[in-house]
Amino acid sequence: MKNARVTTVAGVMDREGIHERPLSTMRGHDVITIDPTKSFQSILGFGAAFTEAACYVLGQMPSDQQSWLFGQLFGNKGAKLNMGRLSVGASDYSRACFSYDDVVNDTSLEHFSTARDEQWVIPMVRRALEEAPSLFLLASPWSPPGWMKTGGSMRGGWMREEFLDVYAEYLVRYLDAYRTSGIPIQALTVQNEVETDQLGKMPAAYWHPDLESRFVTQYLVPKLRTMDWRVMIWILDHNYAMWPRVDWMLNDGHLREAIDGVAFHGYQGEASMMTLLRDRHPTINVYWTEGGPDLGPGYLTDWCRWGETFTGALRNWARCIVGWNLALDEQGGPNIGPFSCAGMVTVQQESHQVSFSGQYWAMRHFSSYVERGAQRIESTELEGIANVAFRNPNGDIVLVVTNSARTGRDLQIQSGDHRVGVRLEPMSMTTMVFD
Repeated sequence: MKNARVTTVAGVMDREGIHERPLSTMRGHDVITIDPTKSFQSILGFGAAFTEAACYVLGQMPSDQQSWLFGQLFGNKGAKLNMGRLSVGASDYSRACFSYDDVVNDTSLEHFSTARDEQWVIPMVRRALEEAPSLFLLASPWSPPGWMKTGGSMRGGWMREEFLDVYAEYLVRYLDAYRTSGIPIQALTVQNEVETDQLGKMPAAYWHPDLESRFVTQYLVPKLRTMDWRVMIWILDHNYAMWPRVDWMLNDGHLREAIDGVAFHGYQGEASMMTLLRDRHPTINVYWTEGGPDLGPGYLTDWCRWGETFTGALRNWARCIVGWNLALDEQGGPNIGPFSCAGMVTVQQESHQVSFSGQYWAMRHFSSYVERGAQRIESTELEGIANVAFRNPNGDIVLVVTNSARTGRDLQIQSGDHRVGVRLEPMSMTTMVFD
């Protein structure tokens, strides 16, 4: 890292977006030391969820506005998002509660169909693939068909053991249908949020950890191998605080061999719990697969909150950051569930005017500059300053810094014998790229 070869992308966030300005060579009082010789996890990418609600909202936009927005989300001159999450059947952010086979006891899956997705979801994913051909797609079921569970409803209940084989076939048919549509799915979780039924207010299901393990090792993975598909299997897909469940499950060597990693949400617990799991299982991959903003006074400007959240996950081994709904309307809809969320972007129902959330701007500070295959590298922590550093495949060093204080701060960045200075604006995020 030499002063003369510093390329600067210092972003002070406001409602207009990212402003670029040069790094100074001033002497700061605080120092972040970057050590590229100490590396951690490789980065898979950044993105958000293509829920049916999000795809419906995007699909209502006039073609010119839609093209502009997809450029801002996925284009090389925008946020360069390169990951997306799909719901297998309905989630709480769908326009109705449905599975791909709602005919009770149809164990032959004669009535299986993904035709509903062809109206909104599949066209919007294809549109994203036009902007980002290397888009990595993760799929998560919110519930098996109701007739496979106790209670007979998609809204809550426990998965029944006698339907494990047919449910594995159900998921394989889903993957095959999308593959046939030109949309390959690279990763699959067994169940979104395995330890809640959300009080029966939305598509959800409980899975006992024994059942989840046996489903993966004895039913799902064998079927995928028969198809000769390389689909990553991730378990849990739930909160940090549930890491002990996974710790216990990974004592099963057959399960460890069958899965690629563990998906976490940030709603309960601390990001450091992912490191607790990694300390006990050093070869396991961890992924951050859900978290989104709420409508309210801070929606447009809470980039520091999200900068700190993303930094915490990445410093604790997360290989990706995948937010919740990519887009919703100004009322946080469509929504059939009990939770009030907002999209990464908001699209007005009548005018189709777009508002970018603080989460979007925070995501862009990472996604625009940290490439797939980058390695997280060592950077010292400072009190009151969240930071995380990466080395891109081309050797460039990227440092993302969040200053949530209401006062500015002078900072020095050091690597080896080289040092440069930067002024952190109040309540700002700054991304620096060093050749």
